Amino acid sequence: MKDRTQPQTSQNEEIRLVTEVVNALKRDISRAEFLESVFPAVMLSLKQATGGIVNQVSGQWSREIWVGPHEEVPELLIGETLDLGTIQCAEGWVVAPLISTGQSDHPEAAGLPGGSPGVAALLVRDEDKTKTDPRPLIQRLNRITDLLTAAFQSIDRRQLRIRRISQLQAVLDASAQWQRLEDDIALLHGIADTATALLDCERASIFLWDKRRKKLIGRPALGVAEGALEVDDDAGVVGEVLGSQEQKIWNGGSDDESRVNRKVDQSLEFETRSLVAVPMQGQRNDLIGVFEAINHNGEGFDPNDATVLSDLATHAAVAIQSLKARKKLAATCDRLVEDAASASPLIGEHPSIARIRKTSAKVAKTDLSVLVLGKNGTGKEVLARHIHFESERRNAPFIAVNCAALVESLLESELFGHEKGSFTDANQTRQGKFELASGGTLFLDEVGDMSPGGQAKLLRVLEEKVVVRVGGSQTIPVDVRVIAATNQPLEEMIAEKRFREDLYFRLNVVNLSLPPLAQRGDDILLLANHFLEQFCYQIGRSVPVFQRGAREAMQSHSWPGNIRELRNTIERVAYLCTEQEIEKDDLMLGTVLRNTGQGHLPITGTLNDATRQFQVEHIERAIKTCSGNMTDAAAYLGLHRSNLYRKMGQLGMKGADDVEGSV
Repeated sequence: MKDRTQPQTSQNEEIRLVTEVVNALKRDISRAEFLESVFPAVMLSLKQATGGIVNQVSGQWSREIWVGPHEEVPELLIGETLDLGTIQCAEGWVVAPLISTGQSDHPEAAGLPGGSPGVAALLVRDEDKTKTDPRPLIQRLNRITDLLTAAFQSIDRRQLRIRRISQLQAVLDASAQWQRLEDDIALLHGIADTATALLDCERASIFLWDKRRKKLIGRPALGVAEGALEVDDDAGVVGEVLGSQEQKIWNGGSDDESRVNRKVDQSLEFETRSLVAVPMQGQRNDLIGVFEAINHNGEGFDPNDATVLSDLATHAAVAIQSLKARKKLAATCDRLVEDAASASPLIGEHPSIARIRKTSAKVAKTDLSVLVLGKNGTGKEVLARHIHFESERRNAPFIAVNCAALVESLLESELFGHEKGSFTDANQTRQGKFELASGGTLFLDEVGDMSPGGQAKLLRVLEEKVVVRVGGSQTIPVDVRVIAATNQPLEEMIAEKRFREDLYFRLNVVNLSLPPLAQRGDDILLLANHFLEQFCYQIGRSVPVFQRGAREAMQSHSWPGNIRELRNTIERVAYLCTEQEIEKDDLMLGTVLRNTGQGHLPITGTLNDATRQFQVEHIERAIKTCSGNMTDAAAYLGLHRSNLYRKMGQLGMKGADDVEGSV
């Protein structure tokens, strides 16, 4: 009668082995820990006392795990088994191939040069080779090697994922650091240092492609003057990578020696033992260079190293091109700021202007509020822009607001913004001037004409440094430097309760007062020449020359409209005077009639009639002198434009719209 218990026992042992393997794989253990855990059960299932797994490393057979006496392994039998790919028996040994060991679904998981699969075998000493049929043992070995191969692949995949996650985390951390660097050399050194640390190698260099010169420029390159190394773009392994756009690996002793550019080694007194290089793609998928790592500190570079270097190359290319773009944008921004600053310079050598220039240079370095005083047309906005462009806020916005042009109902919306639907026609949310100027300068022109309600709201924002949009409830912080300007006598207005004293002190931290143009002497000619060059450049003509009579006429003119009037005069001359010499008559300056008994109408009637007649004539002469510009005429008369209209109405004069030549 046959013994049926032995097959059943073997089957139970195999089931227990499978269970142990599954339970072991549930734990986060290494390949060595896995073998220590399950291999005794493997030998028990095979009913053998001696055996183990051997690997071939650098041409030598090594026991990865072993049970029983350390007998000399049958190397020839192992080699034959691996060549045939099937289980072989001889001299009391049974050898089963484990070709897939260490390979997994990803070639780089092998961790061996060239991505070769792990060369391994499972062998046992068949103690009953003369008494039993080896076929049952071979069948069990087939099932067990399949089980171990699947387990090894699972462990390798898990280890690969852990390794890749760690590597990618290191790459991302390094990339974040690179984005903070603002210097080309520091960035390239940082990238190279990261590569040498992650790949455990001696050196790393980024070769940027100079396509026009057909050169690869390597940085950083140790031992080379200024850290740069130039090679032909078709030389060596880096040339192969550039030409094929594929990653390349070279390990000394196993690859063609001619692939390495030994001329570089000789010039640097350096020996390349191993090398990995990958292409670098730009943001538009264009080839910009090659990333190379040299001399692995271990056995040599493998495909996993190439994968890590490719990850680094991707982020390095982005960092390099981003830095280049940032520097280009910064240069463009600086150029635009310089152009804007030069468009409205503070011109003048008069002592009063020199004092203002000196004071404004000091004020610009602070965030102090500035109050600019002066008649219309004296250049208050130019001075405000000068302070802005001299300050640390020069790259931020400069926003100018004419407070006199804002009625109180629109003031709050204009300065502080509004939410959608907060009032009729509020079709969308809109930022106010304070928000638009955040980080920069807000210039409040004609602040003396602001309504009492507007003054109170402005004071609140200046004190709290937050705004609330019309129709909103959220406070919005604003970082704004305020420069205010007016031609009004604010101290008199405070006494008359027409301007808030607390707002005045909030604005008048630094006071700068611009003199009328007529009081600035030779500055008139400096400004005239500046405007003439500016307008001639715009219209593309050569710059004419002011003759003596024209210069004297400009210096003797009263300039009631100040610099604005001078600018308008020179603009007219630049367009209308076709000669290269500008004479007095070309200026077409109006002359104020003086009360010398000539050139004016006789004054008759009562004192009230005479006073009225004189005021009418004086206003008409001022309007004519200013070429019909009512704003300049009002400034010449020491009035605000609205007050001039009111006075004209009281005198029964024609309205502004009816005044000949009015603007």
